[in-house]
Formats: sequence, C-alpha cells, structure tokens
Amino acid sequence: MADEHTDPVTLGKRIRHFRTRAGLTLARLAEETGTTASQLSHIENGRREPRLSLLQSIATTLGTTAADLLESAPPPDRRAALEIELHRAQSSPLFASLGAPAVRPTKSLPIQVLESLVALHRELARRAAEAIATPEEARRANTKMRLAMRAANNYLPEIEELGEEVIRKAGYTSGALTHSTVSSLARSLGFEIIHVPDLPHSTRTVTDLENGRIYLPPASIPGGHGLRSLALQAIGHRLLGHTQPTSYGDFLHQRMEIAYFAATCLIPRSAALEFLQPRQRAKDLAIEDFRDAFGVTHDFAAVRFTNLATSHLDLPVHYLRVNEDGALFKGYENDGVTFTADVTGAIEGQPVCRHWAARAAFARRTRTTEFHQYTDTPKGTFWCSTQTGATDSGEFSITLGVPFAHAKWFRGRETKRRAASTCPEESCCRLPDEALSERWQQASWPSAVSHAQILGPLPSGRFPGVDDTEVYHFLEANAPEPE
Repeated sequence: MADEHTDPVTLGKRIRHFRTRAGLTLARLAEETGTTASQLSHIENGRREPRLSLLQSIATTLGTTAADLLESAPPPDRRAALEIELHRAQSSPLFASLGAPAVRPTKSLPIQVLESLVALHRELARRAAEAIATPEEARRANTKMRLAMRAANNYLPEIEELGEEVIRKAGYTSGALTHSTVSSLARSLGFEIIHVPDLPHSTRTVTDLENGRIYLPPASIPGGHGLRSLALQAIGHRLLGHTQPTSYGDFLHQRMEIAYFAATCLIPRSAALEFLQPRQRAKDLAIEDFRDAFGVTHDFAAVRFTNLATSHLDLPVHYLRVNEDGALFKGYENDGVTFTADVTGAIEGQPVCRHWAARAAFARRTRTTEFHQYTDTPKGTFWCSTQTGATDSGEFSITLGVPFAHAKWFRGRETKRRAASTCPEESCCRLPDEALSERWQQASWPSAVSHAQILGPLPSGRFPGVDDTEVYHFLEANAPEPE
C-alpha cells in the first residue's frame, strides 16, 4: 500500500512516468510483474492501490525502488502535475455540485488543453472560496476565534512581549503613547506616516510597501479607532509577518492580532500592571481611570483590561459592547456569564437582556460616570460597570463585569441597584406582555428599517471587503514622483 504521505493518484502518475521512461507498454509491464494490464491501468489512474509485493515488483522491473515510487515529492513532470491537479479538482465536492462529466486526461489530450482545464478549475475554486465569506461563514469564523481567545483568557504573551519591546526601543517610558513615538516607531521600520483625506472607502489604512508609506485618515474615524491605533495596526502587519490571507478566518485572525498588537503598544503590559495592581490592592479598580491614564477610549480600555485581568489579576471577566437597539456588537467572557447565541454559536447581533446594565444604562440621564449594577442570573450574580457613548451611527454601551465574589476589587461595588435576568430564556424580556400582545398583534403593521448592508455584496478583492481597483488607483495617485 502507498504510505500515508503519497496519495494513489500521485503514485499512479509516478509509475506511469517510470514505465514510459523505460519504454514499456502496460501489457509488457503486466507480463513482467505477473499481473494484468487492466490492473495496472487502474493503479496508474489512481483508482486502485497496489499491494506492497506488487509495488516492489513494479519498481524492480522499472529500474527504480518502491521508495522512489512512494516519494511524496512533486510529480515527476509538468504533465503529471497537471493530470494530478485535474483529478483532484474533479474529485472535489465543488465539481460534483456542477453535475458536469469529468474529463479523462488520456495521453492524446494536448497539454495546452490540460493547462486550460486546470486554470479554469483554479478560478472556480478561488471564486467559491471568495463566495463563502458570507455573513454565516464570517460568523462561524468569528465564533471559532472568540472561543479560542476565551480558552487563552484573551491573552497572547508573544504579542505582549513584541509590543513591549518595540515601543521601548522607540523611546516610550510611561503614560500615554504619543503620536511622535508612533511615528518614530514607523520610521525605525522604514515607513513614513502620511495623513490623506481621500483614503479608499473600503479601507481603514493603506500601506505602500514599495515606497515605505502608511496612509491614514486626517482625523480619528467614528467608533473609537484613534490614529495611533490605526498606525500601530498597519505596523503590526509587518512585525507579525502577515501574508495575504487565504481565507476569511485567516483575515479575521490577522485583524485580531494587529488590534492586540496595537493594544500592547498603547497600553503596555508593564505600565498597565504598574497602574492596576496597586488599585486592586486598594479595592479601587475603575475602567474610567484606566482609560484616562493612557489616553484611550473607554471601549479600548475595557478590552485591554480583559487581556490582563485573568492572567495577571486573577479576575474572570466579561465584556460587552451593545448598540442602542440592544444588539450585541461584540463580547467576551470567561466568568460563566451566558450570552444569547444563534445556531452557529455566534453571539454578535443577538439581543442582550433588557435587565442587564448594558441596556439599563441607556435610561439614565447623567452619563458622565460609570453605571453600576448587580444582576442575578441562573449562573450566579454578576456585578457590572457600564459607560455609554455615541457615534454618528447611534448610541452604544461598554460593559465590564465580574462574578459577585470579585466585585470587591472595584469602585462602585457598593451600588444598591440590583436586577434579575433569566435570559436567554425568551420569557425573560423578549416576549411581549400577554395583554399588550393580545391588544396589538392584529392591530399593528410596522415597517422595518431596510438593512441594505445585508443585501449588497462586499467588494471582492485580495482582502475581504476591499475594492482592489480603488486601492490601486489611490496608490498610483499618491506615489512619489520618480527622481
């Protein structure tokens, strides 16, 4: 039998190559090895695997060894390589779904035809891979990554070390990381940061690798992505050795890594712990203080806190960013709190309980300080601290919470506000009052907002959602004049 590293098709093509080189017909090789021509034909076409004794006999007759035939190296010639690739393409579920007949690559089939068929199959596979970046596939990929990060307590020590090293070399000492230090870091890597008003609509930054330029918008974009963070994320691609993503999951993973790298630079681990640990001992932890100490957004500070909380402060935590309509934009937990999830396991876009602090905070009038609440759930009681904000697209809330036993470390633990939630049970807050339902179910006809983004396809290019044509025109227009 072929070993686990050599598939039957490759083995068959290698046997055919050595047989042709030896000038033997199938009938002559069959006669020499004590088998039949039809048996050898099946073997050469990858439809049957030879017994080891027969393989050794074939190798001896062809003047080679069984090890050479089983070699997992590339196919022996270009034609064999094309035939193998065509066979694999025509054996795939994608080809089967077409209901088209397979083309048998006989000796009389011109190699130009083989080249054309293989090229068509490659393009078909590329388009299919591009098409699976649907909302459902994206949600599955994102869920897989979220679960992996939960297993790691949202902590990546290798990137922590990298971030700490590069900013220290760039001159960082303490406090908030300045724009000038970020620019210095970019220059040390051979890049110049340039702010432009006409970035392609489908991009956040564009890096010109040929001319050593990182293009950024002229001011912070809505949603809390500061210019320092955008620049550091662009730099992160280079320092983390990223290559062109091969799948939507790969793209999401790279995005997560560069965001994590930017966080380690804007709030370095050593400086963060120097700030947080004394406040934990004093039972005075507060995200708003952490935010202000490093000059970042509340959201950024809350996420960065989750990176360090479990590994360095022994605190299990949960985090939510919730839109004003009550939908979860993003979330993380390793403390047992339960998020509503869809059938794929995705939590993004799912409704957050109306009784949770993440939604209750929208109702208060004074929002300059954090909002605190205890919530009783079937999984236990949790303490939460919530801050609200707004962008052009609407209001949102940022929540950082811990189990009841760990509330003692935080400012706001003395709150008397308490609520109860049984979500994700629908009876908790998602089903309308029975009397109201009876009154209005047949007497109402609301017109829903059109969510155009779920209907229009994303631009398709080398990177998910990026319009290549727009990017290339931008780079050409902004490239420096040749000297």
